[in-house]
Amino acid sequence: MFELGRDITNDPNAATAREWLVTNGIGGYGCGTISGALTRTYHATLVAALKPPLGRIALFSKFDEMAVYDGQRYNLYTNQWYDQTELTPTGYTHIERFYLDDAATPTWEFAIGDARLRKRIWMQYGHNTTYVQYTLLNARQPLQLDMHAMLQYRDHHANVRSRDWKMMITPVEHGLQVDAYYEALPYYILSDSATLQREHTWYQDYWLSKESYRGLPDLTDSLYGGFVTAELEPGHSVTLVISTEPDASLDGEAAYAEHTARAASLVKQAKLKKVPPAIQHLVLAADQFIVQRLANGDMDGRSVIAGYPWFSDWGRDTMISLPGLAIATGRTEEAASILRTYSTYISQGMLPNTFPNGDDVPGYNSVDAILWYFNAIAAYYEATNDIDLLRELYPALQDAIYWYQEGTRYGIKVDSEDGLLAAGEAGVNLTWMDAKIDAWVVTPRQGKAIEINALWYNALRHMADFARLLGETDADEYDTAANLAQTNFSKFWYEKGGHCYDVIDSPQGDDASLRPNQILAVSLPYSPLTADQQKAVVEVCSRDLLTSYGLRSLSPESIYYAPSYGGAAFERDSVYHQGTVWGWLIGPYVEAHARVYGDKAKARAFLQPLLDHLGASDCIGSMNEIFDGDAPHTPRGAFAQAWTVAEVLRTWRTLSE
Repeated sequence: MFELGRDITNDPNAATAREWLVTNGIGGYGCGTISGALTRTYHATLVAALKPPLGRIALFSKFDEMAVYDGQRYNLYTNQWYDQTELTPTGYTHIERFYLDDAATPTWEFAIGDARLRKRIWMQYGHNTTYVQYTLLNARQPLQLDMHAMLQYRDHHANVRSRDWKMMITPVEHGLQVDAYYEALPYYILSDSATLQREHTWYQDYWLSKESYRGLPDLTDSLYGGFVTAELEPGHSVTLVISTEPDASLDGEAAYAEHTARAASLVKQAKLKKVPPAIQHLVLAADQFIVQRLANGDMDGRSVIAGYPWFSDWGRDTMISLPGLAIATGRTEEAASILRTYSTYISQGMLPNTFPNGDDVPGYNSVDAILWYFNAIAAYYEATNDIDLLRELYPALQDAIYWYQEGTRYGIKVDSEDGLLAAGEAGVNLTWMDAKIDAWVVTPRQGKAIEINALWYNALRHMADFARLLGETDADEYDTAANLAQTNFSKFWYEKGGHCYDVIDSPQGDDASLRPNQILAVSLPYSPLTADQQKAVVEVCSRDLLTSYGLRSLSPESIYYAPSYGGAAFERDSVYHQGTVWGWLIGPYVEAHARVYGDKAKARAFLQPLLDHLGASDCIGSMNEIFDGDAPHTPRGAFAQAWTVAEVLRTWRTLSE
């Protein structure tokens, strides 16, 4: 699907800058660089989710591979060390090509003399199990593969400094059992044909360049805990299995067939016909974010990982992403499960911003997560006509409207005079522009924020629709509240600038900063703006905010505009929403553009740069969270972000129908 040749794979900088990702549907994942060098804390072949979808522990870094062929030894692996400027050894020079196959499986082909060795990595869906398979595609004689297994056992956010850490590594049938310490969950390195022997040597001071760039601890250690030997005949394969399950299947061919069959079924289920290959691939990219979550005591629940490698599942991100990830891909049963799962966490009319991890209390510091929930339910009903789920969720929606009208946490309350929704307290970040540094809320947006009120207005209109569908008696009440909000939405119009205020009635007065939040007042199903205002908003966003990969979070004309994003936490967080481009905003923009100009094909064309980005992104086959505000708009942030993928997929489908 997406292929890189020697111009990339043999360039140490380019091959190390590009990454791969595999996931298992329960929050576990594996990721690394194309070159094989570790550059992030998160780089590991198996990160297991012990409390799905969280409790994520990095168990296994990677294999350092060496091939012996025709009397010569070839190092196929690559590392970078804190005291060296170059990668060593230079295993990347043997990578003839890297690609994602039709099942989005990361695949390398190594040139070893006249031999060609293929390596694949994938995860078993629903299990903390990663498969690494090597196939000798072409050779004159057998090839011997020797590998060191690099072991870990740590929180995926953390580094390891070995000191005197002694792991217990025990031979078992078909491989090794690893007990990192007393009471640690055992895990296994297994194979049906390779020979695995214990070793115990810590290698120290791997330099994690991405963490260094982010101003975070950038040295880590890894344990050579097993030595693997396999002899490959031409046309034959050897599969290594890394798993938390002692009885994991060792049949690599059957496991890969199961993996590819599931991918094919997802593409078929999406019912996408006559679309570019990149759009079909997005169906598989979308699948990486949909995960199981414990709900009502069992694993029937579903949620959405906001982004890899560091995000968990977030309420706001889930509801923004649901229409693209689950509805546009035909996965309506899982969409229903997500909606039900989140309904169990509604409190005082609010959805959690962040979900529980173990015994942690959910965080409810989001004013808009519940408002996006209304939008997601409306999109689900439009796709399914599932009146039963609508009836089931309706009382919770009534309760949410009541709490917002009467007042709930953090000063969230409808102004009875104008029907608009105010929110915020000093030191609290409630909107999606939520960067906070210690007690400093970088973009506080306290008061009546433009997109919050556009969402509130839509929630009221949706509730009136729902009430009539269900034969409820309160539809007129919701229409009355919506009419009041619509009448007073004119307060947001900034006549001098020809666009909307970003926030009105804040403690500092009205904020006329040109930000992209106003585009939602045009793109959402019900727009509270006049036709002329809608057009003016699209035009000003096109002029000052639009880039190839999304909308800037602040106009370059602002004195606070930041052209690039990077550095340590303070530097990054202080510019997170001060000009940084957000990929997910391309969805609302193209939808608003189509509404104003009536040309779906022209609007859809704005998605093409992000589709092209799939093959050249930080993570091949996925889409970044953010980009620099100034050209060339270098990708930044999480290398695979749910709502970026979701919005491109959703709007492509919407504008193609």
